[in-house]
Amino acid sequence: MIRPLTVAGAAQAGPTMFGGTSLLPVELRYVNHTASTNGAILRAFQVHPSTIAGSMDAPSTTDQIAERVERLLLRHAELQRTNALLASQVASLTQERDSLRSRLSAARARVDALLERLPTAPSPKDAE
Repeated sequence: MIRPLTVAGAAQAGPTMFGGTSLLPVELRYVNHTASTNGAILRAFQVHPSTIAGSMDAPSTTDQIAERVERLLLRHAELQRTNALLASQVASLTQERDSLRSRLSAARARVDALLERLPTAPSPKDAE
């Protein structure tokens, strides 16, 4: 009679074909061996390097140059945006400076006009 194993009873499944005991009712050693981190399972399989990894090991100089050119183009566009923002700030500050100079000149003219309206102080000769 075959008794179905529960999760709790899976530890009692008995020895596996490699001598250890299985914690699962199903031996997953062959099903998902590439995702395992168990050293015993990984040693049982010869893993051959994939053809994609072999072809992508060393990028060609053309690919490296193309990647650098793309990064340089992005950096150039970023610097152009920064330059445009700085140019607008310079224009704004130049306008503000010119406005302040004009206001200062007008204030000086008003102070000069007030100084001319002040009565002159009597000279010491006039006091005698």
